[in-house]
Amino acid sequence: MSPLPPHADPGTPDARSPGRYLWWLLWKQPSRVFLGAFWGIVSSVGIASLPFFMGKAVDEGLRARALEPLAWWTAGLILVGGVNAAANILRHRTMTHVRMDASLRTVQVVNRHAARLGSVLARRVSTGEIVAIGASDAKQVSHAMTSAGPGVGSVVACVLIAVMVLSISPLLGALVLVGVPAIVLSIGPLTKRLQRTESTYREHTGVLTARAGDIAAGLRVLRGIGGESLFASRYRRRSGELLSEGYRVGAVASWIHALGSGLPGLFLALVTWLAARLVAAGQISFGDMVAVYGYAAALVLPVAFFIEAIFDITRGRVAARRIIGVLNLEPAVTDPAEAVAGPVGPAELYDPESGLRVPARRLAAVATADAESAALIVERIARYTDSDAAYGGVPLSDMALAEVRRRILLSGNDSHLFAGTLRDMVSPSGDIDDATIGTAVRQAAATDIVEALPDGLDTEIDAQARTLSGGQRQRVRLVRALLAEPEVLILPEPTSAVDAHSEAAIAEGLREHRRDRTTLVLSTSPLVLDRCDEVAFVEDGKVTATGTHARLLNTEPGYRALVLRGAEEEGETP
Repeated sequence: MSPLPPHADPGTPDARSPGRYLWWLLWKQPSRVFLGAFWGIVSSVGIASLPFFMGKAVDEGLRARALEPLAWWTAGLILVGGVNAAANILRHRTMTHVRMDASLRTVQVVNRHAARLGSVLARRVSTGEIVAIGASDAKQVSHAMTSAGPGVGSVVACVLIAVMVLSISPLLGALVLVGVPAIVLSIGPLTKRLQRTESTYREHTGVLTARAGDIAAGLRVLRGIGGESLFASRYRRRSGELLSEGYRVGAVASWIHALGSGLPGLFLALVTWLAARLVAAGQISFGDMVAVYGYAAALVLPVAFFIEAIFDITRGRVAARRIIGVLNLEPAVTDPAEAVAGPVGPAELYDPESGLRVPARRLAAVATADAESAALIVERIARYTDSDAAYGGVPLSDMALAEVRRRILLSGNDSHLFAGTLRDMVSPSGDIDDATIGTAVRQAAATDIVEALPDGLDTEIDAQARTLSGGQRQRVRLVRALLAEPEVLILPEPTSAVDAHSEAAIAEGLREHRRDRTTLVLSTSPLVLDRCDEVAFVEDGKVTATGTHARLLNTEPGYRALVLRGAEEEGETP
């Protein structure tokens, strides 16, 4: 039997359609599914055989006033009841494991794919959508798995009961054979409507969850600009729309559940009435009528289950469609068919499209007024998009993605800060000593942050460090980047949210920490640019001049205007 989750390898999901995904979840645990089906069959056969024992006890025991046959048939009833109880326990336990596996396997494959997508995920799927998948869709998918075990047992029970009733009366048997499928098919139109309303409700849920997260994350800013009430009113309106959609889903679901409970009861009454008429006509015995009543009563469970299973599968398909929507997203970059090893040791980074060359073992900078061009350059040389950029003459697109990520680190101001202690936040691997962390903290001008926290490095910080200011978060990210010790470090605007004093300290600390290692900074701050070995001035996405900060100030009017403008805005002098 397959082990319980989490799995070392959850497998490659079949994301071609919702139905195929649900089928894949089943076939990833075949032994457990077959065992659930086996116990479902045993349980259903037990339920179906109870009326047989009851009928025999009435005809051969009570009516004949024979104590011995009555005792034997009663003992048989007790034995079948005990076996049936044990089978139900084992079936429920097995199917609980099936549901758990499906739910947690779904979470695993979605999380794995999210990690593979990287920054692409945030641009294509909202945070609320991912949260909704983990919180509700995985659960809905797991409930659809229930039909695998009891479903097989219910089919066997219906067939067995139909055969039993046919042996008593062909008329009653025909009624069972026709009535059960008719009851199940009668809710078909409702399931289509449920799928439509459930899809709309699920879409609204994702949007509203994302909006709630955005409001919570930006509450401080919203209060500062007086936008709290506006965003709250928008959230209230969308919440009302979601409530209305929920009522629509509830209305359809209530009809399905009502029919699931009511139609089998009406069917039972019809079969019992017809059996009583046949007894009165002398066509079947009184014991046969008791047995037919028992068979019809036993049919209530599988028929109700079929209706419930249709309901769960319909909702499971809706959830699976949202899940495979994420699983079918493709990352911006993938591994080449045959990866080529990168250069041995540090080497020059080169971006042919812009003409940028980042010399090895130097502190270089890019200065530009065009933030979009700067972002595109960074994406190319860090291989967050495929291009002709090369590292030591080796095209980045030919190198294994894992090697590129290990050797080249892009640390932006929007990179995620995971919840935990400050120590864990800046050293996710947990294998860096306090002395090394302290040095990086000093070089990132973050000593005041650590000293202000009640427990220093051991202070618990929430996700994205929302309790810290923008400048503090920026310095925490810089500490983490320095401690990563990559071969190449790329830092877009690492001092944009700090004051001039901290900026000067960071520039000096960065130069100290990254001595003899390749570092690229994107900045227009003269305090940073003056400490760089080489600066590339970019206009319209192309490098138009390179040199030291002092040289470019004297020879490039555009560069001088850009830097002096930034200096005037910050109250600095070049």
